[in-house]
Amino acid sequence: MKAIRLHGARDLRLEELPEHPAPNAGEALIQVRAVGICGSDLHMYQDGRIGDTAFTSPLIIGHEFMGEVIAVGNDARDGNQQPLQPGQRVAVDPQTPCYHCEACEQGHPNLCLNHTFAGVFPDNGALQERMIVRARNCFPLPDSISDAGGALLEPLGIALHSLNLSKVGLAHSAAVIGCGPVGLLIIRLLKLAGASPIYAFDCFPWRVEKALELGADQAWVVGEHDAVKQVMDATGGRGVDVAFEAAWADKTVQQAADMARYGGRVILVGIPGDDNLQLQHSTARRKGLTLKLVRRMKHTYARTIHMAAKGMVDLDALVSHTVSLDETAAAFERNIAYEPGVQKMVVKM
Repeated sequence: MKAIRLHGARDLRLEELPEHPAPNAGEALIQVRAVGICGSDLHMYQDGRIGDTAFTSPLIIGHEFMGEVIAVGNDARDGNQQPLQPGQRVAVDPQTPCYHCEACEQGHPNLCLNHTFAGVFPDNGALQERMIVRARNCFPLPDSISDAGGALLEPLGIALHSLNLSKVGLAHSAAVIGCGPVGLLIIRLLKLAGASPIYAFDCFPWRVEKALELGADQAWVVGEHDAVKQVMDATGGRGVDVAFEAAWADKTVQQAADMARYGGRVILVGIPGDDNLQLQHSTARRKGLTLKLVRRMKHTYARTIHMAAKGMVDLDALVSHTVSLDETAAAFERNIAYEPGVQKMVVKM
């Protein structure tokens, strides 16, 4: 079985690994069909860690994925508590909570103290031809959702969780800093939720163009424009009701706080490369800002599958490149280099 393993920073290797055993009770063996390359994967690739989590042995990364069920163990029930069957196409939630800790019992499995997560050390991820997953993490896909779209239900879930935290309502104004895939999906969901106006910012013009396509009322290339000034000019100095930071969380956290109105909300989605939060205390204090940090997602798959199946969100439109497993290492380099036109890369098996 072929797999891509990360041996160190910027050291991805295509390797031959042993096949998996038959699935145990409550498990499924799937043929992986599509894996999205995520910003957190890029952190792991570039820095050899994400936040304060490093790896001490070769690791298979990749957590945005779907596949086809090959075999199931006894009592294998999917995320809808229905019997899981070989031959089904499924999207897979990469996180497995314990379901018993205080956070889980309060309905916050994304904050589970005892979770495992595909592609974060020590748990291998999806950049392998086949893998064992918990049946409960599998969500059957209708034929109307493509393989790539099934893999991108995970970032759509992050965007939906971010929107839920923001409590955005009709005619609330919003700004989104960072128009990578999650930022773009936040823009699309803001549009669906009736937010208006929506402002967007990114360093790259092709991302700014996509933001306008997906519902931003105005969008600017950072570097060519002062992002905070653009928002303040557009809002008559008031600022926006909600500012989303969906970049790599360096100076953009301060920008989001500066864009928010007095009493506004700041939703921090991005993960900083140096694992530090940079924010001027007086700005947040004097404005009385509410800051919320996004930790993965929770209870989103049913809703994201519905949105994708009904055409409310076009996940395939986000995919700029598809590559084979053999081309994965080169794809990571192209992504890190922000090669013009790269929006979302999907590895198809």
